[in-house]
Amino acid sequence: MNAVDLVGSAVSNTFRAKTRTILTILAIFVGAFTLTLTQGLGTGINAYIDDTVTAVGASDVMTVTKPSETATTIGDSDDGPAEYDPDAVASGGAGGAPGSTVVALTPDDLDTLEGIDGVLEVEATKSISADYVEGADDTKYVASVGSLVAGQSIQLTAGEQPDGSTDDFQVVLPVSYVDALGYDDDADAVGKTVTLAVTDAVGTQHTVEATVVGVAESSIASATGASIVPNTALTDELYTLQNTGLPTEQTERYAQASVWFAEDATDADITALKDRLADDGYSGVTVADQLGTIKTVIDGIVLVLNAFAIIALLAASFGIVNTLLMSVQERTREIGLMKAMGMGSGKVFGLFSLEATFIGFLGSAIGVVIAMLAGSVISSALSTTLLADLPGLTLIAFDPISIAVVIVVIMVIAFLAGTLPAARAAKADPVESLRYE
Repeated sequence: MNAVDLVGSAVSNTFRAKTRTILTILAIFVGAFTLTLTQGLGTGINAYIDDTVTAVGASDVMTVTKPSETATTIGDSDDGPAEYDPDAVASGGAGGAPGSTVVALTPDDLDTLEGIDGVLEVEATKSISADYVEGADDTKYVASVGSLVAGQSIQLTAGEQPDGSTDDFQVVLPVSYVDALGYDDDADAVGKTVTLAVTDAVGTQHTVEATVVGVAESSIASATGASIVPNTALTDELYTLQNTGLPTEQTERYAQASVWFAEDATDADITALKDRLADDGYSGVTVADQLGTIKTVIDGIVLVLNAFAIIALLAASFGIVNTLLMSVQERTREIGLMKAMGMGSGKVFGLFSLEATFIGFLGSAIGVVIAMLAGSVISSALSTTLLADLPGLTLIAFDPISIAVVIVVIMVIAFLAGTLPAARAAKADPVESLRYE
């Protein structure tokens, strides 16, 4: 019996006991279905995050802060109150938890950063604390004002990026503010005027009018979140008004700064730069670092879900063992006849191993196909309902290589499960087998 005949015989023998084989295939189907969906979930979300990082740009920029050794998150009383640090300021958008603080960066710190090897440029980030934003319906809403590092871009649903070179006051609104501020849709908001208010150090409130040039889409990995993003001219104006009444040394205190490094810097180069910053008492974080945390959480969830799928596959493997052991017992005389006619133990072993592998292939192929169909339907339905505010997100996406790996892994598991009954068949004595009743 040549290899082709062996495969053909294995395939035909698989369905001798149809009910038993189908139940085994269904058990494998459950594991393959679950494993494919969880892999697709991880692939879809991670691809969305990667696309967001690419769209955000500024991959050669690092956010730098100066961590406080004593100040901690407000309300953290496990070890009692933190010691007061006169140099500490709210971390703002530095990536810390709400209420956390960092040591303020001063002009001297900016000079120090510029002198660190690998740093090409340094720019302080001006934090704006706005009172409110007011739009077409004259209702005032609480506003969070973000910042945009040169080289970064915003994912927009309408309009264009704010112009950092103009003296006109421009702003990009989050999509969640459009309806609240009285505009019909995202496109309608573009070109309209909104009013931003800030209060200075002596308690006087100032208002500034700005033109809406764009509307930012929601994103789980957005660099600006649900913040209103002003252009450079508006940022400078709001910062100046906000600090009216403060002495000069108080206005030149920043929670963070942006540091530029070489565009072609490798991961090793970036790590080395972070180490040099740490040696001087600073902490550097890239956009990829911040989004990497999200990916780590997602990968962890997918890993846990995959574990359940593997458990289902292991349970199915016992079904394969049972199916083939019973097949060996039922075909004892047939095995004896094959060996008596000169079929070697190796080919007998291969015959039953191929049967197990074929069962694994059927279960995995059916599971993968059904999972891909179900995943596509679910992803499409969610993109127009619950995930409508996250354009571009394909929740469940399938990578051909991952799909192939799933099928191969399941076939390997099936093969291993079939080795025990296959070995038993291979060791069968032809004389005793022919006498078997």
